[in-house]
Amino acid sequence: MISSSSLYYSPVIVILLYALTFSFSVSARPATFLQDFKVAWADSHIKQIDGGKAIQLILDQNSGCGFASKSKYLFGRVSMKIKLVPGDSAGTVTAFYMNSDTDNVRDELDFEFLGNRSGQPYTVQTNVYVHGKGDKEQRINLWFDPSADFHTYTILWNHHHTVFYVDAVPIRVYKNNEAKGIPFPKFQPMGVYSTLWEADDWATRGGLEKINWSKSPFYAYYKDFDIEGCAMPGPANCASNPRNWWEGANYQQLSAVEARQYRWVRTNHMIYDYCTDKSRNPVPPPECVAGI
Repeated sequence: MISSSSLYYSPVIVILLYALTFSFSVSARPATFLQDFKVAWADSHIKQIDGGKAIQLILDQNSGCGFASKSKYLFGRVSMKIKLVPGDSAGTVTAFYMNSDTDNVRDELDFEFLGNRSGQPYTVQTNVYVHGKGDKEQRINLWFDPSADFHTYTILWNHHHTVFYVDAVPIRVYKNNEAKGIPFPKFQPMGVYSTLWEADDWATRGGLEKINWSKSPFYAYYKDFDIEGCAMPGPANCASNPRNWWEGANYQQLSAVEARQYRWVRTNHMIYDYCTDKSRNPVPPPECVAGI
């Protein structure tokens, strides 16, 4: 006979058993830094915090720094939480990007956070390189202070489109328009990279605002490193598997809510779009006509 107390506690036991099963079947994310990444340059300017759950990047007059993933990936989603350089960060660039690391025909998906003079909004520049051709810059001013706290920056890349997200809000979409003869990055695996470096010849107001070294060293912080994708080399059929979650129906186009957020960002916060820059592109590039 089953007692009433057994009946009362059985849901709790079921939940605990499920939790234990789930913990053994699903890899823990986010990862620590050294699980997926390595220092790419200036080891002395990257410091691990909290047992590698977070890192600090340092820029001073001696050097910037950077890190890279240990593997390359072909499709998936990459995200990190970043707290950007505070105060007078003019002339600094904090970058988070994917790159095929190939010479002439590289594919690349860029977040570049352009420093500012104190009190001015932080600008995020995104760029897309496909088969060696870039020059697809868009810029938005963030609607919050990204140096006051951590915010999540994400790149989703599948067979249908590439989407750049800020705190789950889409700020850029680059669609697969191969059917219209427009290249799309789908053949080359890409590594995940981040750097903190000086670029005061262009970063802030087109290079008008120079870096103030009296404010150095400059710091950026990262945590919650999350890479979910097809690591290369790996199973030959991984990248083409339609059952990968990032290829699912919910990720093949923006949801209705995301579409509204996307329009809001572009209407209220976009400050530059290469598609509408007549001085650079008197005739809009084909991907602009086909639909970003």
